[in-house]
Amino acid sequence: MKRFLDNDFLLNTDTAQKLYNDIAKDLPIHDFHCHLDPQEILENKSFKNMTQVWLAGDHYKWRAMRLNGVSEKFITGDSSDWGKFEAWADTVPNLIGNPLYHWTHMELKTFFHVDKLLSPETAREIWEECNEKLQQPEFKPRKFVERSNVQFIGTTDDPTSMLEYHKLLKEDESFKVTIAPTFRPDGALFLEKTTFHDWLEKLEKSSGQSVQTIDDLLNAMQQRVNYFDKIGCRASDHGLSQMVFTDVAKEEAGRIFIKRYSNEKLTNEEIVNYQSFLLFELGKMYAEKKWVMQLHIGATRNNNTKMFNRLGADAGFDSIGDSSMAEGLSRFLDALDQENALPKTVLYNLNPRDNYVLATMTGNFYEAGIPAKVQFGSAWWFNDHIDGMVQQLKDLGNLGLLSHFIGMLTDSRSLLSFVRHDYFRRILCNLIGEWVEEGKAPNDRLLEKMVRNIGYENAERYFTNR
Repeated sequence: MKRFLDNDFLLNTDTAQKLYNDIAKDLPIHDFHCHLDPQEILENKSFKNMTQVWLAGDHYKWRAMRLNGVSEKFITGDSSDWGKFEAWADTVPNLIGNPLYHWTHMELKTFFHVDKLLSPETAREIWEECNEKLQQPEFKPRKFVERSNVQFIGTTDDPTSMLEYHKLLKEDESFKVTIAPTFRPDGALFLEKTTFHDWLEKLEKSSGQSVQTIDDLLNAMQQRVNYFDKIGCRASDHGLSQMVFTDVAKEEAGRIFIKRYSNEKLTNEEIVNYQSFLLFELGKMYAEKKWVMQLHIGATRNNNTKMFNRLGADAGFDSIGDSSMAEGLSRFLDALDQENALPKTVLYNLNPRDNYVLATMTGNFYEAGIPAKVQFGSAWWFNDHIDGMVQQLKDLGNLGLLSHFIGMLTDSRSLLSFVRHDYFRRILCNLIGEWVEEGKAPNDRLLEKMVRNIGYENAERYFTNR
């Protein structure tokens, strides 16, 4: 019987162990999509305790704690930091079968050299040991990044951001990791939200332009795209609950914009038409800058109205949606392609039933000289567990070219979550190792190249070759 979290964790064959130890283990990390705060990295302040570095803002953990019956006071409420950590420690023993159980102990072991299982019995001991280490220079934000062998971090940023922390990090020669912004224009796209007018005011201030018409909006967004590009942006990102696309003239989009600007109620059809027009125009801007366009499709967000009113978005009350995406996505990508304006694109699905939809969609659009220009992105959110990752890899392998896959990302707000890259690499090596042991793949140097490419090289080329 294997010991939990030993050196060969998740590596079940000799081939898998060799691929991991010889190739994958020490690869750099190109984390092209996350939600880290660049200010936190710039200021490099010590965390006072484990709750601040580990639990704050982590809706994965919050959701698990609620499922364990923990009072909101100990999750997002006014409990002491120790009280919140203790509530997490009480939850962890119930997580077996959930990737959080693995990630929790990998993070403790990797960063704090704690080889104990977190539980109510060990909570105080681990709390004190880790808190003491957090006061040491090796446990500050920049060191967490550097110790993880991270080469690149793509944050997630509103177009109205002035990116002051990105600029300062770029100028700081003592820190070698590239921290690049990612353009996330939710505020412009989702005009039906109550925050739309407030967001327009922010856009006017950041762009220095009045925004009262659709032409004003496009000009202001182009100005922000230009600004982001100067600061080193390489990608955009979009969170879309559904993928519906229609061909809409600018005049119609302008009418809808004015109607919403005047606080008139929009129909669902008008909302879709406006979003289709703006997403298409943004796609052309991305292509001109040679950015990567990321589409995260399929989340049903903010399901709990009571808790949304209390805590706002991204608090752990989202789930998998079941709307159709194939036709709308095809129309959108094809419309850009007809204009010779389809950027490199990464497609992520939250509903695992759509794996085949996206894996086959990637083969519809291509550009000579760019391997896998349209990518089927890594298993996302509710799918980034062993079964979900293995299934995504198998489905991409069956229907596309797995060798060109750009691999894993953290999609996290935590500096400790870089262990997810190690988790993914172990799963990848184990899958390929199984294929070799079963005679489904040759045991040759091509496998080493494949692991190196998926683990790091493909993402580095995809996001930096412009």
